[in-house]
Amino acid sequence: MLQLRLTINSIISALGRQKQTCMKPTIKPEISNFSSGPCAKRPGYSLDNLKNAPLGRSHRSSLGKARLAKSIEETKRILNIPAGYLVGIVPASDTGAVEMALWSMLGPKPVDVFYWESFGKEWADDIEKQLKLPGTRVFKADYGQLPDMTQADFSHDVVFVWNGTTAGVKLPNGDWIPDNREGLAICDATSAVFAMDIPWKKLDVVTFSWQKVLGGEAAHGILVLSPRAVQRLESYTPSWPLPKIFRMTKKGALIGGIFEGSTINTPSMLCNEDYLDALAWADSIGGINGLIKRSNANLAVFEKFVESNSWISFLAANKEIRSNTSVCFSLDLTEEQVKAFVKLLDKEGVAYDCGAYRDAPPGLRFWCGATVETSDIELLLPWLQWAYEEVKKN
Repeated sequence: MLQLRLTINSIISALGRQKQTCMKPTIKPEISNFSSGPCAKRPGYSLDNLKNAPLGRSHRSSLGKARLAKSIEETKRILNIPAGYLVGIVPASDTGAVEMALWSMLGPKPVDVFYWESFGKEWADDIEKQLKLPGTRVFKADYGQLPDMTQADFSHDVVFVWNGTTAGVKLPNGDWIPDNREGLAICDATSAVFAMDIPWKKLDVVTFSWQKVLGGEAAHGILVLSPRAVQRLESYTPSWPLPKIFRMTKKGALIGGIFEGSTINTPSMLCNEDYLDALAWADSIGGINGLIKRSNANLAVFEKFVESNSWISFLAANKEIRSNTSVCFSLDLTEEQVKAFVKLLDKEGVAYDCGAYRDAPPGLRFWCGATVETSDIELLLPWLQWAYEEVKKN
């Protein structure tokens, strides 16, 4: 009799487990591109929108310069960049823009560097190991955390990212940056601009790239300079040589054409037209407020999912510092199981390029910027549950 009861209980338990098993979903996201860069193209995107690009024309022609200048002016308008700030299109994506600032402006003052993920560490390494600036202080935090930013000494120059793309951790605000600072606030904001409220007057140098929040094509960076940054450029000459693509002054004066559409080197007029298309779309959905709203809505869908599933958690446990663009997750899986999880989603065609960055802890990273449709994230969630159970049982 005891054996019979044990057998019946085993059958009931097995049936319960079978009932809880997630069936394989049948509906896939319409767009499965969740890469954190280059990011998904805007909804309704078509190459036909680029048919008027001035291909085969010089970027220095009146037409070419006009199209580049329009990108600059529309960037200023949509982002509400203050009057007196300059915006330039520069080579080599966000990396090029950051390096231009570091190599051209650092040196007159000690430097404080803050980082909590791989790209911020790259800037710290450049300052310490390449520029070898004396008096450099480095403040760091583990993935998923944020350093104590109030440690910054603004009699120094201060270098930091706004959003840690590989950690899913953002700065909640710029309240820690004084208005009467002596040094420059130099900010890599590539995964934040167009998705977060950027306090421009708190910042002297801001960099970003087209391929992030607006889903533009790669290889071009944007450099935003405050009047204080321009003053630094015109009053200071580094002791080290600068390659041509870093030079923003000539005989002690700013090369103003860089910030009017006369780029340092040859840009892609096709990529510029693609950016203008993205800016027009941003304008059509309410500008910066509409873009932020879409990114926040995407993050909210994931937050609800995490609340009801114990096997997945945010790398940034603190909601206040959680990114609404590059959203990073930890899973209740081994590193090998995480790799299998990512491969399974790719194989099924439901989520591409969603593995954690190579230097980050094993896990997932989903782009939630404004070009991603909330409906696609909602369709993705059942696949995540199914993939987890598939990997876990094997």
